[in-house]
Amino acid sequence: MLMLPVVLRNLLGRCATRPYPRQARQPFAGSRGQLVNDAGSCILCGTCARVCPSQCLTVSRKDGLWQYEPFACICCGVCVEACPSGSLTQLGRWRPAVRERERVVMEVRREK
Repeated sequence: MLMLPVVLRNLLGRCATRPYPRQARQPFAGSRGQLVNDAGSCILCGTCARVCPSQCLTVSRKDGLWQYEPFACICCGVCVEACPSGSLTQLGRWRPAVRERERVVMEVRREK
């Protein structure tokens, strides 16, 4: 009988969650979000891929490709701190909701 008030409060009260993505929440100040790479300053050193705890980054210097798996990223910011050229940054917002998984592939052209 002690559960009855809790059950009634949950059934008759307002929703505890937000109808995302129709109603998005503003990010908190200083929150880390979407990872962005500036291809102009990336040197393809691979440091970001080596220090990433979730292994969501792949760098191929030979092919000139920087790849990022956004659904595997835990937004910890370790790669941003380790980047020697400062090409990686994190925006203060999250990626928009999508229906299918995608992989970000960026071709980095280096002048010879």
